[in-house]
Amino acid sequence: MSNRRTFITQTAALAAGAGLPLSALAQANLELAKVICGFPPGGTSDAMSRRIADKLRGGYATNVVVENKPGAGGQIGVTTLRDSPADGSSMLLTPSSMLSIYPFVYKSLPYKPLEDVQPVSLACYFNHAFGVGPAVPESVKTIKDFLAWAKANPTKANYGSPGAGSMPHLIVGLLNKLTGSDLKHIPYRGSAPGIQDLLGGQISAMSSPVGDYLPYLKSGRLRLLAISGTNRSPFVPDVPTYRQQGYPITVREWYGVFLPGKASPAVVSRAAAYLQPALAQPDLISSMAQVGMEVQSSSPQVLGDLLRADAEEWRRLIKQIGFTAES
Repeated sequence: MSNRRTFITQTAALAAGAGLPLSALAQANLELAKVICGFPPGGTSDAMSRRIADKLRGGYATNVVVENKPGAGGQIGVTTLRDSPADGSSMLLTPSSMLSIYPFVYKSLPYKPLEDVQPVSLACYFNHAFGVGPAVPESVKTIKDFLAWAKANPTKANYGSPGAGSMPHLIVGLLNKLTGSDLKHIPYRGSAPGIQDLLGGQISAMSSPVGDYLPYLKSGRLRLLAISGTNRSPFVPDVPTYRQQGYPITVREWYGVFLPGKASPAVVSRAAAYLQPALAQPDLISSMAQVGMEVQSSSPQVLGDLLRADAEEWRRLIKQIGFTAES
């Protein structure tokens, strides 16, 4: 009896904390749930997925695992979610690019961004950074320096990104257009393999989430030349923004958690009721700060509104600059 009373008390507190009815949590517990990650192990997407899975394990489902589905710049993750059961046993953690940018830079997509996914909660915000490795001389300290060096060394004028059409790719595509440069894009299946090639000198530069570089900065193996946000990042306060260096580029990306588009309101409410307090836990917030993430949850409606607003803004901007996945 005491165990049942404890469960009811904890369940009521969890629902109240998430601003949702108790019925959202009173559904049968899942035996197994998975957090789908559209990128390989080792990057920031994978790190966030694993921390969320840890917080949901034992409450939302008896066991929660991460399923990495890398490829096509995160598209495989979205299609995996679309084809999953709509009972709440599969959720996707994804950057916004796959849903708000890809529809306007690819001629066709294997999914419908506003129909095949169901918003549950915002997860975090983050900045992208432009980093260079050992292939670039230490005298290169700014974006202007890099562009001059790249012009003088055209065979080395390249950069990697986590995927074609992604926001990191778009940022440098915009830089190319603004400066008349011709930096060659090398797309990867996520950030982790690109960072390894950057460390090894196989590529000159990388445009990727700031957290991907943090483990390597103190050693001096990599160095950052620019941050994409409006302001400098609290994680690398010495690195100037693109705008501070004279380039009108200001973007900040977010991660969101989604269920299959056919998930019922009750299933969405239950997932949100567990995700919102999980994302508010201090140890998760602290651990994600170590990989450059500013954790923030939301209601399903707020995430849906954010996605639609972002999609409209990127539709306008991408048409204006003529960016494509092949740029």
